[in-house]
Amino acid sequence: GSPLLSIAKKQKNAIAIELEKLAPGKFAVSLGMSYGNPSMGSALNELEAQGCNNIIILPLYPQYAGASTGSVFDAAARELMNWRNIPDLRFISSYSKEDLYIEALANSVREYQAIHGKPDLLLMSYHGIPKRYFDKGDNYPCQCCKTTFLLASKLNLKPNEYTMTFQSRLGAGEWMKEYTDKTLKALPAKGVKNVQVICPGFSADCLETIEEISEENHDYFMESGGEKFGYIPALNDRKDHIEFLTQLLLKNAVGWM
Repeated sequence: GSPLLSIAKKQKNAIAIELEKLAPGKFAVSLGMSYGNPSMGSALNELEAQGCNNIIILPLYPQYAGASTGSVFDAAARELMNWRNIPDLRFISSYSKEDLYIEALANSVREYQAIHGKPDLLLMSYHGIPKRYFDKGDNYPCQCCKTTFLLASKLNLKPNEYTMTFQSRLGAGEWMKEYTDKTLKALPAKGVKNVQVICPGFSADCLETIEEISEENHDYFMESGGEKFGYIPALNDRKDHIEFLTQLLLKNAVGWM
């Protein structure tokens, strides 16, 4: 099964511990999901029961997209429609270019490469969206490009040492390109035989990173003539990731403490 819930609980607990160290008695932390349990409603009700009048909602999607971050806002709004007293709210819509987020990604790459060596190419794969969403104004692909550029710069990569793709397309319509699976199938014929893949748009590993990237796309690459494939795990509950998320929350709580 997916490790997503288990990792999310670890993230929540680690953030709560870090916040308590830095701002004792000032924060309560609750975990809610747009789909599944614990639900967004249960998370908000938990905070209400603890007397929280100021609530920060932090979707764990680094890059904003209507279908992901937007769904968090929608789920929260549906719940709050039923409340008699609405708390003061702050909503963190994205953190795609925050320096500590980029540094945590870079650290994860450096640590992985210290063990496994450097590849011919670092491929940064993001969840895809239909191209029509972008055409209608969703700037998710632009935020993915920004993260990619900043991470490549932090790692001092040359243009031929990294690329960006989109995974997980569904249906017959056109999705944002380039496609991760087709790119990996084509790379060996171009002389790129050693690839490492990182998914900067995922704050926690899930079936999409484990099965789709580290298993299915691994097989596509190797069956096409690749020789070495590595998947660099999501930031999960890494110390530098937790410290970044904590600092992000503290920054957005200014004026409330």
